[in-house]
Amino acid sequence: MLLYPAIDLMDGQVVRLERGLAAKKTVYSDDPVAMALKWEAAGADWIHLVDLDAAFEGKSRNLDVIRAIAKAVSVPCELGGGMRDAGSIEAGLETGVRRVIIGTKAAEPGFLAEAAGAFGPSRLAVGIDAKMGKVAVKGWVETMEMTALDLAREAVNTGIRTIIYTDIATDGMLQGPNLAAMREMALTVPCDLIASGGVSGPEDIRQLSMVPGIHGAIIGRALYEGRMPEDLRTILK
Repeated sequence: MLLYPAIDLMDGQVVRLERGLAAKKTVYSDDPVAMALKWEAAGADWIHLVDLDAAFEGKSRNLDVIRAIAKAVSVPCELGGGMRDAGSIEAGLETGVRRVIIGTKAAEPGFLAEAAGAFGPSRLAVGIDAKMGKVAVKGWVETMEMTALDLAREAVNTGIRTIIYTDIATDGMLQGPNLAAMREMALTVPCDLIASGGVSGPEDIRQLSMVPGIHGAIIGRALYEGRMPEDLRTILK
């Protein structure tokens, strides 16, 4: 299983939000490039980048920082936040990241198929944020009737294989991931599933690794609060 340390960016700073709320923001660093290099040295397989300004406002303030991170590290990067049209996807890919993550817009009929046709499905991932099994959009302030499983099926039908599944009730709370929801997604939809939300320490990673079909795990607040070993590679040994 691959490990994806998360770097959430807001105004050029590394931050973490509690349940995705901008009002509950903790700033961890003013040097995102140094943070990315730190996680690479710790054993990251990928760097998971989120442009929170783009996610909340639809306009990025962080592309230069993202470009610098992608250039500085040797591991691949992925980028989410504000990917709501072809222009934003293209701008994201031009920073040098390996793939971009489509979130809110993925639920719009036809958008994923168009994006996959324009950029190639391997350059795209779909980020599905769920609350009680339903898709949450627009910075988690709205919940749709569509289920997370149905959206994942639609994504796979376009050729996109990577699904990043976040249970928003657990994200940033250090209370453990929603293993039941992750297991259901992994068993139901044939994809490379990346689990996100709630990881509190090494044992959560080990539990996720035992769920068949989970390809990777995103680690956020647990890293920044010192709950992980300095060498992440020791977790799964």
